[in-house]
Amino acid sequence: MQRVGVVGVGRVGQACAFALVLRRSCRELALVDRTRERAVGVATDMRYGAPLSAPFDLSAGGYEELAGADVVLITAGVNEKSGGATNRDDPRGRLVLLEPNAEVYRDVVPQVVAAAPDAVLVVVTDPPDPLADLTRMLAGHDRVLSTGTVIDTLRFRVHVAAHLGVHPSAVEGLVVGEHGTSQVMLWSSLRVMGSPLEQALEQCDPGRSLADLREEVEREVRYANIAIIEGNDASQYGIGAVCARIAEAVLRDERAVLPVAAYRERYGIHIGLPAVLGREGVRAGLEPTMSDDERAAFERSVETLREAARGIGAAA
Repeated sequence: MQRVGVVGVGRVGQACAFALVLRRSCRELALVDRTRERAVGVATDMRYGAPLSAPFDLSAGGYEELAGADVVLITAGVNEKSGGATNRDDPRGRLVLLEPNAEVYRDVVPQVVAAAPDAVLVVVTDPPDPLADLTRMLAGHDRVLSTGTVIDTLRFRVHVAAHLGVHPSAVEGLVVGEHGTSQVMLWSSLRVMGSPLEQALEQCDPGRSLADLREEVEREVRYANIAIIEGNDASQYGIGAVCARIAEAVLRDERAVLPVAAYRERYGIHIGLPAVLGREGVRAGLEPTMSDDERAAFERSVETLREAARGIGAAA
């Protein structure tokens, strides 16, 4: 049936819904919001542009609209700007939002599961990784994942590509760990169509030091969300496209590999690492090779998320 639900029709929820329509990701789309009128209003607005896209059914209202959903994207909660998560000097980053959004999820998730018991649940709200731990506990099943470091990985590739003057598709790079300030960029395995970064830099930007490039890219990627919010109040379009892509991989049982955050028994939490996506959510988890420094940084990111999950009673 390929039915997708979006719960929480704020700026991120709207961007997710619009990306699903533009990418022709699904055949049925249901919008749910605590303010029913907003869900209906957004659906009405989208419906007027729908004739220019592939045919699909669009509904809006309360949780009953989620009946039969294959995938539910949960975007409800306090966003970064209103929640005060835009201070570059605060090492907690998005984790500032955990307590208020955990309360939202304790209310939302049981209602989602009651309406769509067989759906794969994708946590989008910040901070997504510990909220995925909470969602898994509340849902009582393992068909739960968060957007993880998919958007961070795309940002990484985009910024490296911009500095080298190449298309982002040429950059093979990966960000793992937290979708937040403790994320880890895997420089040791980064390639530009097979060429190591140092070699590509010598050929594309002679005279530029690798250390300077790394420092600038790390800053651009780690605080990309804050830079966006300072200009436009909310980071929404990139993550909207990411959510549509994740939904597609699940709906079509693609076995696509994306760095979502799935529950990893080894770490006892949801953490951003490459995973194989299919109809039941995550089919298998992969773990990339890391340098000693990257592995140490990744373990610190794991501990950061583990402590966060413990703080809301979602991890041992």
